Amino acid sequence: MRLRIAGAACALSCAVLVAPGSADAAALAPSDIQTTFFNGQPFTSSTPQNIKFTMVFNADGKMTRKPLGKGGAKGEGTWKLSNDGFCTTWNNATTSNCFSLVPSGDNKWSVMKGASTVGTWSK
Repeated sequence: MRLRIAGAACALSCAVLVAPGSADAAALAPSDIQTTFFNGQPFTSSTPQNIKFTMVFNADGKMTRKPLGKGGAKGEGTWKLSNDGFCTTWNNATTSNCFSLVPSGDNKWSVMKGASTVGTWSK
């Protein structure tokens, strides 16, 4: 009896480990990022602390953010595509930061800096 329970537990664990959709999703190609987000249309960005912004990335390489609540600061800057995603430079920054976008649900994308999720974009 113990052997059957242990075997059933192992089968369930193994099934969970290989369930469809459990593998990491592939990052969007830079051209897909440009088509989906960098077209002058507003979308929502959320930080891990749940501070939300309306973001607009224009085709001319300029971007803006406006807070949707009491937290966060308004900002302007520039963007450019990179080999793996995109890079941004806010007007008050001296360096740029580069990111990739990974699908994370219906009309949601995780903003990744290396292996860390630094935000979520949604439409």
